[in-house]
Amino acid sequence: MPHTITEKILLRHTKLKDIHPGEFIKAKVDLCLGNDITAPFAIEEFEALGSKNVFDKKRIVLVPDHFAPAKDMKSANQCKVLARFAKKYGIKNYFEIGRMGIEHVLLPEMGLVVPGDLVIGADSHTCTYGALGAFSTGIGSTDLAAAYATGECWFKVPESMKFIFSGRLNRWVGGKDLILRVIGDIGVDGALYRAMEFTGPAIENLPMDDRLTICNMAIEAGGKNGIIAADKITKKYVNEALRFGKKHGISQKRSGKFYSSDPDAKYTEVREYDARKIEPLVACPNLPSNVKPVTALKNISIDQVVIGSCTNGRMSDLRLAAKVLRGKKINSAIRLIVIPGTQNVYLEAVREGLARIFVESGGLFSTPTCGPCLGGHVGILAEGERAISTTNRNFVGRMGHVKSEVYLSNPAVAAASAIKGRIAHPKEVL
Repeated sequence: MPHTITEKILLRHTKLKDIHPGEFIKAKVDLCLGNDITAPFAIEEFEALGSKNVFDKKRIVLVPDHFAPAKDMKSANQCKVLARFAKKYGIKNYFEIGRMGIEHVLLPEMGLVVPGDLVIGADSHTCTYGALGAFSTGIGSTDLAAAYATGECWFKVPESMKFIFSGRLNRWVGGKDLILRVIGDIGVDGALYRAMEFTGPAIENLPMDDRLTICNMAIEAGGKNGIIAADKITKKYVNEALRFGKKHGISQKRSGKFYSSDPDAKYTEVREYDARKIEPLVACPNLPSNVKPVTALKNISIDQVVIGSCTNGRMSDLRLAAKVLRGKKINSAIRLIVIPGTQNVYLEAVREGLARIFVESGGLFSTPTCGPCLGGHVGILAEGERAISTTNRNFVGRMGHVKSEVYLSNPAVAAASAIKGRIAHPKEVL
């Protein structure tokens, strides 16, 4: 029977000879991820099971990133739960402050995920790793607890949708704009519990950072997972990540398995896009699907700009923002907050002089953290305030007060908006 990439990866992790969309399966997992919000619940449930040990000390990852560095006593206690669990069970991949980063930037960077992996995480944006040709999806804390004990998880095999992008991207257009175009078309439930497979010449020419951005936001369309077939760009990225991880004490004796969908694989829907017709886009309040061209929003004033997050906190994102900001000052009426995705991204931004550009422009350059993305800290919005952000969600109250507003964009648009004090196209300042 012909299969999609998603189906092939799931099948490989079972004892079955074949699987079908809609079928319930039990599959072995390669990696289990938890953070300072979700892992404490999983740890509590794991302890209640009475298990004497975890299934594999090397295949559990704990990253305190959402409210870390701890913003108050409650968040400090949440982080402490992770530290104690890691020490008690000898968890190898526990990333404390100073080693940490935003989880979905950190794991690919360290080579912890390779093509063909099956990854689960108690965080909805675990779907990010589909950019590496892996099946990765968010789960609940109870399922994570069971996986800690057994190394397995239950799944319903998802149906698949295919999104084909042809043509060459316009200037200032990146992965963020491609996924916003899709979400704007199908809505926040248009891919509910479906695999979103991205392909076509425009995708095949995308750098890995843009691919990670696309798969990161599959959940914003309701997708079970996002996925892109691994290729030579993936291989180069993974090989470099494995070397980087080894340098930091993470030894992986695997480079992954590359899958592609069969030509006659079944899809519930196929959508085609001409990348040449896509311009920089902005998701307006209060849904990621409320998408409009940046050129239609010139009269929207802002109070804050956030550049970072697991969606757009990688080096290419910071370079793009710095390109727009270099030699310029931000509008004196707004705040600019730049948050690198990991400690490595932080150091590289300092080495390349990007941190200096952000600070000299009038912005703040933060330590790695999820921070304001989920209304955590380092940039909460007050009543009536409006932000443009490179994050992934703009629901009511997402970044602070329920009467604040969040607009989502790519890093170049966010940087241009910081200069203008209103939503702006990069061509307005360059």
